Amino acid sequence: MNEITPSETRDIILDVTEKMIYKNGIAATGMDLLVKTAGVSRKSVYRYFSTKDELVVAALERRDQRWMHWYRTEVGKAAGTAQRLLALFSVLKDWFESEGFRGCAFINTSGETGDPQDPVRQVAKQHKQKLLDYVTELCQEHGVQHPDELAAQLLILIDGAITVALVMGDHSAADNAQCMARKLLDL
Repeated sequence: MNEITPSETRDIILDVTEKMIYKNGIAATGMDLLVKTAGVSRKSVYRYFSTKDELVVAALERRDQRWMHWYRTEVGKAAGTAQRLLALFSVLKDWFESEGFRGCAFINTSGETGDPQDPVRQVAKQHKQKLLDYVTELCQEHGVQHPDELAAQLLILIDGAITVALVMGDHSAADNAQCMARKLLDL
């Protein structure tokens, strides 16, 4: 029988935490349920994370890295800068149509925290900043006149599409946002 390494145990805890908070939210993800679902002891959880907040932050940071890698990779498959800017939305549509789509984990968890300085809010802010930086990079590559301004507008379209897709169940929100992006880009 193969023993699970400490690194694998930590990964299991993070995987389960991420899935549970994405599906149910932070408040609904109790430590008892998390321990039971992960199949680890409470002691194991606290060996790696001193508090639930620390665990949630670590799970969100991990999600940020994975999500940004996925998004950049998928958008990067489009040929040409204009196509990549438009792919920001077609990639979202594929995500909206995927099983288990529950909106943006960072918007969702930010809504559970009232304090702008809360570590969860800070992770969400960092995620949105990385997304904005990526969109700005694409705007610069495309040679738009005011890349920072356009990127900020496109970020609003991205997050708006995600929110409408979740709340309204309308996957065409990505198409609508892409149509608006075409106008902003003069395409």
